[in-house]
Amino acid sequence: MLQMSVATDSPVSSSSSDDFAALLDAELDSGSSDTSPDQDEDNNVEGARMKRRKVLEIDSKVEVEGSCTHPGFLRDLCIGCGKRMDDGAGVAFGYIHKDLRLGNDEISRLRNADVRSLLRHKKLYLVLDLDHTLLNSTRLEDINSEEEYLKSQTDSFQDIAKGSLFRLDMMRMMTKLRPYVRTFLEEASSMFEMYIYTMGERPYAIEMAKLLDPGNLYFNSRVISQADCTQRHQKGLDVVLGQESAVLILDDTEGVWRRHKDNLILMERYHYFSSSCRQFGYSCKSLSELKGDENEADGALATVLGVLKKIHSKFFDPEHGDESDDFAARDVRQVLKQFRKEVLKDCKLVFSRVFPTKFQADNHHLWKMAEKLGATCSMELDSSVTHVVSTDSGTEKSRWAVQNGKFLVHPRWLEAANYLWNRQPEDQFPVHLTKSK
Repeated sequence: MLQMSVATDSPVSSSSSDDFAALLDAELDSGSSDTSPDQDEDNNVEGARMKRRKVLEIDSKVEVEGSCTHPGFLRDLCIGCGKRMDDGAGVAFGYIHKDLRLGNDEISRLRNADVRSLLRHKKLYLVLDLDHTLLNSTRLEDINSEEEYLKSQTDSFQDIAKGSLFRLDMMRMMTKLRPYVRTFLEEASSMFEMYIYTMGERPYAIEMAKLLDPGNLYFNSRVISQADCTQRHQKGLDVVLGQESAVLILDDTEGVWRRHKDNLILMERYHYFSSSCRQFGYSCKSLSELKGDENEADGALATVLGVLKKIHSKFFDPEHGDESDDFAARDVRQVLKQFRKEVLKDCKLVFSRVFPTKFQADNHHLWKMAEKLGATCSMELDSSVTHVVSTDSGTEKSRWAVQNGKFLVHPRWLEAANYLWNRQPEDQFPVHLTKSK
């Protein structure tokens, strides 16, 4: 079998995806080929053979041609032996190189090799959503009268790294980078190999990557867009060349990661523009309408960076050995789970008028959220209960909480703990009496 050993012992600054892109560009010369579809077929075949010979020269692990198990394909040509195949097998990795497909065995081999290299340098993988996580975008026609002032405050493309508000006329859009995002990316890059993964279209993803990473220091070819998804309306790590046990995900939408919830850190949404608030059904004014913004020092990205540092430190804790083989046996999902359970570990919650009538309480997302944060949830009141979570201070359980010196908090208290990763002061989330209709 031909094994293109592009990831083994690669430097930490170059992932398997980057190596593949460079190899295919330089040695297979497919992405920049000027060959037209109308040129002679024999010339194309001979060209493929010549490209294959170049690959053979750099690969010392080649066995006889007949043993090739076809690790992947560029268009319909095997990247191992150059044979033309028509079955379209493999998983598409178009963001790495146009028309590239890799077989499952080759994907596993690359992931195994890449994660060993990464762990030796004490790095993990971090997959980052764009919209409402790292930035907020709006169409120019959706800017309202209260936001018109923004059009005179956009930053120059001459020095992108110093700006945060950009007008992209070619796309008829305006984009605002989330406060602290540049510091976040710089510091996270020392701990993680980072991917962008958006449900947006590829041209948009590429433009956003240029705004976030004008020096091409953080992402390189690792920009995944809607067209790369293997399931409709779902994101998946099947198109990420990283072991799931070493991947963390930052996203504002849990529903798109149904297969990988254990890897996910849910982000509070960034609503800078009024169109973003309307999109999610909020009637309140947006940050731009209020002429304000998130605080850099204690905003969402600063908070989650602190969380990532703690998880990274725990994962690479030398207590269990400091060799990469030891790290390879560890699972960052377990570290994330344990760290999350510390947030409300001493709390016992009872909910009142939070779930719809006849709704199975333990299936509600707030119940599940509380348990993930380490709290115990109950249907019954007793002396061990610490909090009653309610939207109405007039319910029987709410009155019981007040009478017995227990905390009575609004469900937003739970959500805040989930986003901020620590127990919030209960008095900041009061519950008011709901007027009867």
